[in-house]
Amino acid sequence: MSDMHLISLTHLQDAMRLLVRGFGSQPDEVEAVVCNLIDANLTGHDSHGIGMLPRYAKSFLEGGLSPNTGVRVVLDSGTLLRLDGQAGFGQVVGAQAMALGIERAQARGSCIVALGNAHHLGRIGAWAEQAAAAGLVSMHFVNVISRAIVAPHGGADARFGTNPFCAGVPLPGRPPVILDFATSAIAQGKTRVAHNKGVAVEAGQLIDDRGQPTTNPRYTVVPPFGALLTFGGELGGHKGYGLALMCELLGGALAAGLTCHEPADGRMRVLNGMFSVLLDPAALGGTAAFEDQAQAFLDWVQASPAREGFGAVQVAGDAERSYRAARTQAGVVVDNTTWGEILEAARSLGVDPGAVAAAAGVN
Repeated sequence: MSDMHLISLTHLQDAMRLLVRGFGSQPDEVEAVVCNLIDANLTGHDSHGIGMLPRYAKSFLEGGLSPNTGVRVVLDSGTLLRLDGQAGFGQVVGAQAMALGIERAQARGSCIVALGNAHHLGRIGAWAEQAAAAGLVSMHFVNVISRAIVAPHGGADARFGTNPFCAGVPLPGRPPVILDFATSAIAQGKTRVAHNKGVAVEAGQLIDDRGQPTTNPRYTVVPPFGALLTFGGELGGHKGYGLALMCELLGGALAAGLTCHEPADGRMRVLNGMFSVLLDPAALGGTAAFEDQAQAFLDWVQASPAREGFGAVQVAGDAERSYRAARTQAGVVVDNTTWGEILEAARSLGVDPGAVAAAAGVN
């Protein structure tokens, strides 16, 4: 297994701010990108954290990522917004898109936001959390324009991306319920993390370049490429596949006007389309009944006794909050391979990698 570095939150923030300045980003953008990526690490999703920066750097140098760019309103019909992310940092345009949708939903009860051409939007749960903080229920269907990495159920090669789905429900007196997952059995970034650490992934998640089952994560990282499978396994994989199709049709074809339907062209960009529905529960009336019944249901579910080998029953979002509390205090662990890639990304952006390592407190 690769050597590991434990980096405190403050040191990691300082180091990543130094690196992201290499994109030429303005201070607000630097902060948005750094905070979003590190928050993914804090919530236990290293796949969407600072380990994405090497790919962002390559995309930028190829011309696929446009720093200091915001969303452009293409269509505005009140409760329906069509937005162009203009290949800007997803951490920026995602937040802007949600802010516009939140404003409309709070004023009019609901809003549909169709966002296209956004560079990697990162952890989609962040956008559901933004909506929940404003008291809004939200749903998000997302597609991925990059090298196809997921096989259709029963298929032997990759045909689409990890196509995440997310939903958030705020409730008074408790943290929001935030459901956020890739429609693949495992996020692509998690296979990158496993590959860099030199560890296998669990069986039933991958096939190799011949369409055969494998636990070696290299088949999603270096050629010859295999594919991820959709979630649900051999018996239930059609369900993950079906939801992946909906994410492609809604987030891709409908929201972005762009789907994954051609062989990879070698570019390192990662573009996302996102179809989001935001709703103010109060606009439906009966808020008290909604909140009372939702809380009663969650209490009922979590009162189930734990099975052997499991802890107390959780709801979506609990695991991320637990990780965030622990890692905020203890720091973030970064494997040596990923750290080396981050330093090389800094060098490619004209940033002294020694200064980044020193800021992180890594010798």
